[in-house]
Amino acid sequence: MKRFFIEIAYKGTNYAGFQIQKNANSIQSEVEKALKTFFKEEFTLTCSSRTDAGVHALKNYFHFDSSSAIPGDDELIKIVYNLNAILPRDIVIRKIFNVANDLHARFSAKSRLYHYYIYNHKDPFKEDRAYYYPYHLDIDKLNEAASLIKEQKDFTSFSKRNTQVKSFFCNIYSSKWAIENGVLKYEVEGDRFLRGMVRGLVGTMLKVGKRKILLHQFRQIVDSNDCSLADFSVPAHGLFLMDVKYPDVY
Repeated sequence: MKRFFIEIAYKGTNYAGFQIQKNANSIQSEVEKALKTFFKEEFTLTCSSRTDAGVHALKNYFHFDSSSAIPGDDELIKIVYNLNAILPRDIVIRKIFNVANDLHARFSAKSRLYHYYIYNHKDPFKEDRAYYYPYHLDIDKLNEAASLIKEQKDFTSFSKRNTQVKSFFCNIYSSKWAIENGVLKYEVEGDRFLRGMVRGLVGTMLKVGKRKILLHQFRQIVDSNDCSLADFSVPAHGLFLMDVKYPDVY
C-alpha cells in the first residue's frame, strides 16, 4: 500500500464546501469522481483543511492510499493532465506525489495560512474574490486588534455553533493587516482553525477598524468565549486558503 498526496487549487464559488454532502456538490466529490473515472476504482480522500462553502484555495492537499501499480513521476505528470481534463474548470490538480505512509494530510500539517481580501472601490473584476466594503477603515486599529489574536489560545468566541471539535485551542503564528495592490488583506497563520474562525475574526476586527467598537471591547469579545458576540457576517468569497505547510520530508 502506497500513500499519495494531491496538491489542488480551486475556486469555491460553485461548491458547498470541501466535504462530501448530501444533495450538494463539493470539491471532494468532484475529485473523487475524476479519480474513479480515470483509475476505474474508488478512492476516499483525506483533506488537510475542510474549507466552507464559497471559500477558495490556492493550495490544499488530500491524501489517498492505493495498492495499485501507480507509475513513476513522469507518468504521474501525464495522469495529472488527464485528471484535469476530467475535472470542472474551477478545480485544478497541481501535482500528485508519493509520500511516506505515516504522512497524514490533516494531522501532519504544521500550519495553515489564510488570506482575506477586502476592497472599497467598486470593481467587477474583484467581486467574486474579495469583499466589497465601501467604508473607511483605520488600518492601524486593525493591526492593533490583529496583534491581540497572537496572544490568544482559546478561540471559542470565533467558532460557529454546533462544531464537533474536542478543543477550541489554536496557536496563531501570524496575524496582520496590509494593503496589497490597492486591496486590504488580512493574513493569519496557525496550526489549526475552527469552523468559521477566520471570517469571525475578520468581521469582528472590521468593527474596530470602522471605530464601531474600541480595542478593549474587542479584547472582551475575544476573552468572552461567547460566539454570539463575534461578527461572522463577512462573505466566504473573500477568503483564500493560501498554503498548508508540512515537515520538510518530501
